[in-house]
Amino acid sequence: MKNKARQAAKSVRGILIGLPRAAKSSVAFTVDLIGFSLCVIAALWLIALGPYAFSHTPVMIATALVSVGLAWWQGMYRSIVRYMGLDLLISASVTAIASGIAGAVLMQIFVFGGPPRRWAIAYALFSFLYICGSRYLARLFLIDRRASKLREKVIVYGAGSAGVRLITSLQSGDEYLPVAMLDDNPILHGEKVKGLEVHAPSELEALCRKFDVKRVLLAVPRASHSIRRRILENLSEFPVRVQTIPDFSDIVSGKARIDDVSDVDVEDLLGRDSVPADPALLEACVSGKNVLVTGAGGSIGSELCRQLLALSPKRLVLFEISETALYQINRQLQEIQRKNEFDCEIVPLLGSVSHEERIHEVMQAFGVQTVYHAAAYKHVPLVENNLFEGIQNNVFGTMRTAHAAIYAGVETFVLISTDKAVNPSSIMGATKRFAELVLQAYDSTENATRFCMVRFGNVLESSGSVVPLFKEQIRSGGPITVTHREIIRYFMTIPEAAELVIQAGSMGSGGDVFVLDMGKPVRIRDLAYRMVNLMGLTVQDEDNPDGDIPIEYIGLRPAEKLYEELLIGSDVSGTEHPRILRADEKSLRFETISNVVRELQDAAAELDYVRARGLLSSAVEGYNPTNGIDDLVWLSKNDGTGGAQSDKIVEFPTLVA
Repeated sequence: MKNKARQAAKSVRGILIGLPRAAKSSVAFTVDLIGFSLCVIAALWLIALGPYAFSHTPVMIATALVSVGLAWWQGMYRSIVRYMGLDLLISASVTAIASGIAGAVLMQIFVFGGPPRRWAIAYALFSFLYICGSRYLARLFLIDRRASKLREKVIVYGAGSAGVRLITSLQSGDEYLPVAMLDDNPILHGEKVKGLEVHAPSELEALCRKFDVKRVLLAVPRASHSIRRRILENLSEFPVRVQTIPDFSDIVSGKARIDDVSDVDVEDLLGRDSVPADPALLEACVSGKNVLVTGAGGSIGSELCRQLLALSPKRLVLFEISETALYQINRQLQEIQRKNEFDCEIVPLLGSVSHEERIHEVMQAFGVQTVYHAAAYKHVPLVENNLFEGIQNNVFGTMRTAHAAIYAGVETFVLISTDKAVNPSSIMGATKRFAELVLQAYDSTENATRFCMVRFGNVLESSGSVVPLFKEQIRSGGPITVTHREIIRYFMTIPEAAELVIQAGSMGSGGDVFVLDMGKPVRIRDLAYRMVNLMGLTVQDEDNPDGDIPIEYIGLRPAEKLYEELLIGSDVSGTEHPRILRADEKSLRFETISNVVRELQDAAAELDYVRARGLLSSAVEGYNPTNGIDDLVWLSKNDGTGGAQSDKIVEFPTLVA
């Protein structure tokens, strides 16, 4: 019987929702006419004048028609009943009061001959209750919501305005059923918000058991990074999936709704409170100038481009070897420029930093004044497996770009460096440190270009970062691969790194090595555990053999270090910015660098791997590789698996233009 009733109600609901707007208004109009007529009768009976209703039916109907007209004037027949909220109370109040006054006038003229004050008050109250009650009942009927037992129970963390809006949205939906709220403010504990009791975060485990909750929704969009990190660290101790609501700016702009929940961004786990940027430092080398970014499609290069565009350069030149990456960043920047009406010429150019004639021609053709050199090979194992390509791109590419900048009269040249350049254990780190030495050597010569370097650690969500790798491994059920139980790394968000790079580039007097304050290092093993726990899963280990995601320790990769450093030595001083330090480190004379470069070029021409690595080791302080040569081509040639070996150059006819 119940199923038949539900099916019938569902059919009626579907018919009503499917009616045209005019038909819906007609139905509402008719129902209200009857409803207001009953309110007239109820008000008369309340003051013991019920018989007047039947002897003055035309007046009763006229009063009801006036009330319907006032409701129409308030726009109540244009509102969608399923989505009415506070506006219903306001409209109902205005309609009820106006109906009471209008009805009193009619009653005074045609019925009582005097002002019926008690009737007017009673009618206004009955009208208000009717309007609100009928709309609320219609809303309950028209919203086809799943039964509470079929909706997933959730706990909302945050009893502020965002939490209230989220609760309201979830209660009117059919996917999640909020059962409790958590908040750090002890004043709110024990209070009720939208019918839900607010608890202390320490009660989460008991609440999860009581309500069988597997998901917590974080509704603290205005909280600082430090507060969000503390909350998430606490929540990661419990077997619940933690998700967040969008940022207020996205909600206001229409990019997201309050109930659009998403998994926790790792930036919340590792990020920190930002330090306000210095507008003067941001604009010094950018505003009104022609700016070139090499490696413009990479993780750091693309974010640099986005931030530079907002600083009003005259021209922004994107230099990128990857056609796909250049297309994507150019499309993004064009869209940003269209939305914000930035007055800047965006120039997308394909090219390699190793092609000196090309980069020189670009700088001259577009009058480049500032260069941000982000083009580099940065993935440690890949560069270790491709030794000469690392040297070609990171060393010769930087040298040729710097050489072109000098001849083109570029004012400022900023190299994006890495913490792996300090006491390097890898080819990547050694080539980046040698690139720093090359620029310091150029800066010591008589030229108009000011060179500086900015050194920092890993950035979140960059290509090759452990964060996207861990996310992918968790989604696929594991295992998560960690190189070593004790390995630690520094992390910084890409936007923060780019903003600090732009500011640091404005500070240098020439040859400066700037080091970004990366905060506290993070143990990669702990990061993996927290990421798993915040997905509502558990790590499978000795203490929990029935866990969901195993962690596999695969050992350090060739040339990989347990700990990264940011400084060579301890001679460091502060700058105008609290998160930018200036390192005073040993440099090499121009002649010394020049000799090493020539020998490296000879070794590259002869494909002499041993000599090339030896030259880097002699020139770069702290580079004492303990692994053998891991270049894949060299290994293939020297272990007998690469096929026939021959040093003889095969002569063949060539085409001459």
